[in-house]
Amino acid sequence: MSPVRWVRAVALVSLLATLMASACLWSPTIPIPEVVPPAGDAVPDIDTHVQGRPADQLHSWAAQRAPALGMPVLALEAYAYAAKVAQVENEKCHLGWTTLAGIGMVESHNGTYRGATIAPNGDVRPPIRGVRLNGSHGNLQIVGDSLDSKDGEPEYARAMGPMQFIPETWRLYGVDAHNDGVVSPDNLDDAALSAAGYLCYRGGDLATPRGWMAALLAYDNSRSYAHTVRRWAIAYASGHTM
Repeated sequence: MSPVRWVRAVALVSLLATLMASACLWSPTIPIPEVVPPAGDAVPDIDTHVQGRPADQLHSWAAQRAPALGMPVLALEAYAYAAKVAQVENEKCHLGWTTLAGIGMVESHNGTYRGATIAPNGDVRPPIRGVRLNGSHGNLQIVGDSLDSKDGEPEYARAMGPMQFIPETWRLYGVDAHNDGVVSPDNLDDAALSAAGYLCYRGGDLATPRGWMAALLAYDNSRSYAHTVRRWAIAYASGHTM
Protein backbone atom coordinates (compact mmCIF):
# COMPACT_ATOMS: atom_id res chain seq x y z
CA MET A 1 0.00 0.00 0.00
CA SER A 2 1.53 3.29 -1.08
CA PRO A 3 1.65 5.87 1.76
CA VAL A 4 0.84 8.54 -0.81
CA ARG A 5 -2.33 6.68 -1.74
CA TRP A 6 -3.28 6.30 1.94
CA VAL A 7 -2.77 10.00 2.65
CA ARG A 8 -4.77 10.93 -0.44
CA ALA A 9 -7.62 8.73 0.73
CA VAL A 10 -7.66 10.30 4.19
CA ALA A 11 -7.62 13.79 2.68
CA LEU A 12 -10.59 12.96 0.49
CA VAL A 13 -12.73 11.46 3.20
CA SER A 14 -13.84 14.84 4.55
CA LEU A 15 -15.67 15.32 1.26
CA LEU A 16 -17.55 12.09 1.66
CA ALA A 17 -19.60 12.45 4.82
CA THR A 18 -22.76 13.11 2.84
CA LEU A 19 -21.99 10.45 0.27
CA MET A 20 -21.77 7.33 2.40
CA ALA A 21 -25.06 5.50 2.33
CA SER A 22 -25.40 6.05 6.05
CA ALA A 23 -22.98 8.81 7.01
CA CYS A 24 -23.74 10.91 10.08
CA LEU A 25 -22.45 13.47 12.51
CA TRP A 26 -21.76 12.63 16.11
CA SER A 27 -24.69 13.29 18.41
CA PRO A 28 -24.30 13.57 22.18
CA THR A 29 -27.65 11.78 22.56
CA ILE A 30 -26.20 8.55 21.15
CA PRO A 31 -25.01 6.20 23.91
CA ILE A 32 -21.30 5.52 23.96
CA PRO A 33 -20.31 1.89 24.58
CA GLU A 34 -18.47 1.37 27.84
CA VAL A 35 -15.99 -1.04 26.31
CA VAL A 36 -14.30 -0.89 22.91
CA PRO A 37 -14.03 -4.29 21.17
CA PRO A 38 -10.58 -5.79 21.79
CA ALA A 39 -8.13 -5.54 18.90
CA GLY A 40 -7.68 -9.31 18.85
CA ASP A 41 -4.48 -11.27 18.36
CA ALA A 42 -1.58 -9.04 17.34
CA VAL A 43 -0.90 -8.96 13.62
CA PRO A 44 2.73 -9.80 12.75
CA ASP A 45 4.93 -7.08 11.29
CA ILE A 46 5.05 -7.23 7.50
CA ASP A 47 6.27 -5.19 4.55
CA THR A 48 3.23 -3.07 3.71
CA HIS A 49 4.81 -1.86 0.45
CA VAL A 50 5.65 -5.23 -1.08
CA GLN A 51 4.47 -5.86 -4.64
CA GLY A 52 1.75 -8.35 -5.46
CA ARG A 53 -0.82 -9.09 -2.76
CA PRO A 54 0.75 -7.88 0.50
CA ALA A 55 -1.87 -9.67 2.59
CA ASP A 56 -0.39 -13.00 1.47
CA GLN A 57 2.36 -12.42 4.03
CA LEU A 58 -0.24 -13.08 6.72
CA HIS A 59 -1.34 -16.46 5.41
CA SER A 60 0.13 -18.59 8.19
CA TRP A 61 -1.19 -16.25 10.88
CA ALA A 62 -4.67 -16.18 9.35
CA ALA A 63 -4.82 -19.89 8.55
CA GLN A 64 -4.31 -20.70 12.24
CA ARG A 65 -7.28 -18.55 13.27
CA ALA A 66 -9.83 -18.36 10.46
CA PRO A 67 -11.46 -21.80 10.92
CA ALA A 68 -12.44 -21.08 14.52
CA LEU A 69 -13.72 -17.65 13.45
CA GLY A 70 -15.91 -19.15 10.74
CA MET A 71 -14.51 -16.97 7.97
CA PRO A 72 -12.37 -17.54 4.88
CA VAL A 73 -8.62 -17.32 5.42
CA LEU A 74 -8.44 -14.74 2.61
CA ALA A 75 -10.93 -12.51 4.44
CA LEU A 76 -8.96 -12.59 7.67
CA GLU A 77 -5.79 -11.81 5.73
CA ALA A 78 -7.48 -8.76 4.19
CA TYR A 79 -8.74 -7.40 7.53
CA ALA A 80 -5.44 -7.99 9.30
CA TYR A 81 -3.47 -6.36 6.50
CA ALA A 82 -5.75 -3.29 6.49
CA ALA A 83 -5.40 -2.96 10.26
CA LYS A 84 -1.61 -3.26 9.96
CA VAL A 85 -1.48 -0.52 7.32
CA ALA A 86 -3.61 1.69 9.57
CA GLN A 87 -1.18 1.02 12.41
CA VAL A 88 1.84 1.90 10.27
CA GLU A 89 0.39 4.95 8.52
CA ASN A 90 -1.76 6.33 11.35
CA GLU A 91 -0.46 5.11 14.69
CA LYS A 92 -3.02 7.20 16.59
CA CYS A 93 -5.99 5.35 15.05
CA HIS A 94 -5.72 2.02 16.94
CA LEU A 95 -8.05 0.19 14.56
CA GLY A 96 -8.29 -3.53 15.31
CA TRP A 97 -8.80 -6.14 12.61
CA THR A 98 -11.69 -7.39 14.73
CA THR A 99 -13.70 -4.24 13.99
CA LEU A 100 -13.11 -4.59 10.25
CA ALA A 101 -14.10 -8.25 10.47
CA GLY A 102 -17.25 -7.34 12.37
CA ILE A 103 -18.21 -4.88 9.66
CA GLY A 104 -17.39 -7.41 6.95
CA MET A 105 -19.54 -10.02 8.65
CA VAL A 106 -22.54 -7.73 8.95
CA GLU A 107 -22.18 -6.35 5.43
CA SER A 108 -21.48 -9.52 3.44
CA HIS A 109 -20.79 -12.52 5.70
CA ASN A 110 -17.11 -11.78 5.14
CA GLY A 111 -17.39 -11.90 1.37
CA THR A 112 -19.53 -15.04 1.16
CA TYR A 113 -23.04 -13.57 0.94
CA ARG A 114 -25.34 -15.69 -1.24
CA GLY A 115 -22.61 -18.12 -2.14
CA ALA A 116 -19.97 -15.60 -3.19
CA THR A 117 -16.37 -16.73 -2.98
CA ILE A 118 -13.04 -14.93 -2.61
CA ALA A 119 -10.40 -15.50 -5.28
CA PRO A 120 -6.70 -15.75 -4.34
CA ASN A 121 -6.20 -12.10 -5.33
CA GLY A 122 -9.08 -10.95 -3.09
CA ASP A 123 -11.75 -10.55 -5.80
CA VAL A 124 -15.24 -11.50 -4.61
CA ARG A 125 -17.38 -13.30 -7.18
CA PRO A 126 -20.17 -13.01 -8.02
CA PRO A 127 -20.15 -9.31 -7.12
CA ILE A 128 -22.19 -8.43 -4.04
CA ARG A 129 -24.69 -5.60 -4.45
CA GLY A 130 -27.04 -3.98 -1.97
CA VAL A 131 -30.62 -2.88 -2.47
CA ARG A 132 -31.44 0.01 -4.79
CA LEU A 133 -31.06 3.25 -2.85
CA ASN A 134 -34.39 4.68 -3.97
CA GLY A 135 -35.48 6.22 -0.67
CA SER A 136 -37.69 3.32 0.39
CA HIS A 137 -37.54 1.44 3.69
CA GLY A 138 -35.54 4.17 5.38
CA ASN A 139 -32.71 4.11 2.83
CA LEU A 140 -31.20 7.20 1.25
CA GLN A 141 -32.15 8.12 -2.30
CA ILE A 142 -29.04 8.15 -4.47
CA VAL A 143 -29.32 8.27 -8.26
CA GLY A 144 -26.51 6.69 -10.24
CA ASP A 145 -24.76 8.04 -13.33
CA SER A 146 -26.96 9.25 -16.14
CA LEU A 147 -25.25 6.69 -18.38
CA ASP A 148 -26.91 3.99 -16.29
CA SER A 149 -30.38 5.39 -16.81
CA LYS A 150 -32.82 3.41 -18.93
CA ASP A 151 -35.61 4.98 -20.98
CA GLY A 152 -35.23 8.24 -19.10
CA GLU A 153 -35.94 6.58 -15.76
CA PRO A 154 -33.41 7.07 -12.95
CA GLU A 155 -31.10 4.20 -12.14
CA TYR A 156 -30.62 4.17 -8.40
CA ALA A 157 -27.25 3.43 -6.89
CA ARG A 158 -26.48 0.28 -4.94
CA ALA A 159 -23.87 -0.37 -2.30
CA MET A 160 -21.05 -2.39 -3.81
CA GLY A 161 -18.78 -5.17 -2.70
CA PRO A 162 -18.02 -7.00 0.54
CA MET A 163 -17.72 -3.76 2.55
CA GLN A 164 -20.72 -2.11 0.79
CA PHE A 165 -19.51 1.22 -0.60
CA ILE A 166 -21.79 3.38 -2.76
CA PRO A 167 -20.40 4.16 -6.24
CA GLU A 168 -19.65 7.85 -5.81
CA THR A 169 -17.91 7.24 -2.49
CA TRP A 170 -15.79 4.56 -4.08
CA ARG A 171 -14.78 6.80 -6.99
CA LEU A 172 -13.48 9.36 -4.53
CA TYR A 173 -12.17 7.12 -1.79
CA GLY A 174 -11.29 3.68 -3.08
CA VAL A 175 -7.77 2.50 -2.29
CA ASP A 176 -5.51 0.14 -4.25
CA ALA A 177 -4.22 -2.42 -1.75
CA HIS A 178 -2.07 -4.25 -4.31
CA ASN A 179 -0.30 -1.36 -6.06
CA ASP A 180 -1.47 -2.87 -9.36
CA GLY A 181 -3.38 0.18 -10.56
CA VAL A 182 -6.77 -1.50 -10.10
CA VAL A 183 -9.11 -0.09 -7.45
CA SER A 184 -12.16 -2.30 -7.05
CA PRO A 185 -14.92 -2.35 -4.42
CA ASP A 186 -15.35 -6.02 -5.31
CA ASN A 187 -11.83 -6.81 -4.13
CA LEU A 188 -11.83 -7.50 -0.40
CA ASP A 189 -8.27 -6.24 0.07
CA ASP A 190 -9.09 -2.89 -1.57
CA ALA A 191 -12.42 -2.63 0.24
CA ALA A 192 -11.03 -3.45 3.69
CA LEU A 193 -8.20 -0.97 3.33
CA SER A 194 -10.59 1.74 2.14
CA ALA A 195 -12.85 1.05 5.11
CA ALA A 196 -9.86 1.28 7.45
CA GLY A 197 -8.96 4.73 6.16
CA TYR A 198 -12.53 5.93 6.51
CA LEU A 199 -12.92 4.60 10.05
CA CYS A 200 -9.64 6.13 11.19
CA TYR A 201 -10.55 9.55 9.84
CA ARG A 202 -14.08 9.57 11.24
CA GLY A 203 -13.26 8.09 14.62
CA GLY A 204 -9.84 9.52 15.36
CA ASP A 205 -8.72 7.23 18.15
CA LEU A 206 -10.70 4.00 17.95
CA ALA A 207 -9.23 2.83 21.25
CA THR A 208 -11.66 5.22 22.94
CA PRO A 209 -15.36 4.41 23.25
CA ARG A 210 -16.35 7.77 21.75
CA GLY A 211 -13.96 7.41 18.83
CA TRP A 212 -15.02 3.85 18.08
CA MET A 213 -18.72 4.70 18.16
CA ALA A 214 -18.24 7.82 16.03
CA ALA A 215 -16.43 5.75 13.40
CA LEU A 216 -19.11 3.06 13.31
CA LEU A 217 -21.97 5.54 13.15
CA ALA A 218 -20.21 7.27 10.28
CA TYR A 219 -20.09 3.94 8.47
CA ASP A 220 -23.75 3.23 9.19
CA ASN A 221 -25.96 5.62 11.13
CA SER A 222 -27.59 2.94 13.23
CA ARG A 223 -26.99 2.12 16.87
CA SER A 224 -28.18 -1.43 16.34
CA TYR A 225 -25.68 -1.80 13.48
CA ALA A 226 -22.83 -0.56 15.66
CA HIS A 227 -23.77 -2.88 18.51
CA THR A 228 -24.07 -5.86 16.16
CA VAL A 229 -20.60 -5.14 14.75
CA ARG A 230 -19.34 -4.79 18.31
CA ARG A 231 -20.72 -8.20 19.29
CA TRP A 232 -19.07 -9.85 16.30
CA ALA A 233 -15.79 -8.03 16.96
CA ILE A 234 -15.77 -9.18 20.58
CA ALA A 235 -16.44 -12.77 19.50
CA TYR A 236 -13.62 -12.63 16.97
CA ALA A 237 -11.27 -11.17 19.55
CA SER A 238 -12.12 -14.12 21.79
CA GLY A 239 -11.15 -16.53 19.03
CA HIS A 240 -14.57 -17.80 17.97
CA THR A 241 -17.70 -17.00 15.98
CA MET A 242 -21.06 -16.07 17.49
